[in-house]
Amino acid sequence: MAQTFLHRMFGPGARALQEAAGSRASYARMEAQAGPIDILTARELDFIGGRDSFYMASVSEDGWPYVQHRGGPSGFLRHISGNRIGFADYRGNRQFLSAANLAADDRVSLFLMDYPNRRRLKLIGHAHGSDDPAHIAALMTPGYAAEPERAFVIDVVGFDWNCPQHITPRFTEAEIRQGTQPLLDELAALRARINELEGSKA
Repeated sequence: MAQTFLHRMFGPGARALQEAAGSRASYARMEAQAGPIDILTARELDFIGGRDSFYMASVSEDGWPYVQHRGGPSGFLRHISGNRIGFADYRGNRQFLSAANLAADDRVSLFLMDYPNRRRLKLIGHAHGSDDPAHIAALMTPGYAAEPERAFVIDVVGFDWNCPQHITPRFTEAEIRQGTQPLLDELAALRARINELEGSKA
């Protein structure tokens, strides 16, 4: 896990700083086990399939890093096959920054967060856009009212799980409703019982 991710991400400067800090030996052992890719397992695929948003970084034609937030219904980023994942790209502000960046340099980095459970997953890979209607249809979320323009397909090269330190738990409205519903149900039952008792006294 993460051997290929680290091997791809560590450059000469990072390795030199690790050497100076005394951490190089352990990272060198991890890098020695790197293969062509880090194989996605059920753990990663389940996590990916449960997200309703992620951040995707690409590189502009002038070499500037660009990070874009992507969101949709839970599961809109989905497994296609092997180490390939993808998502439908819906019509937005018509800037086409990610599409243009990927046409020039197909390398991307994805940052996936699970705030309630304080988990995060980093992915790196090669991405491309597809106008093939079959590809787009396969990545559409049923019932989602948005107009797709293309599909983005990502061949994952490496991944790394980060520690939960400094991740502040945050919850969506749906998660809050789910968590508080038992209390609301209990309160409604209590009110009904009070009304029943008051009615019997009348």
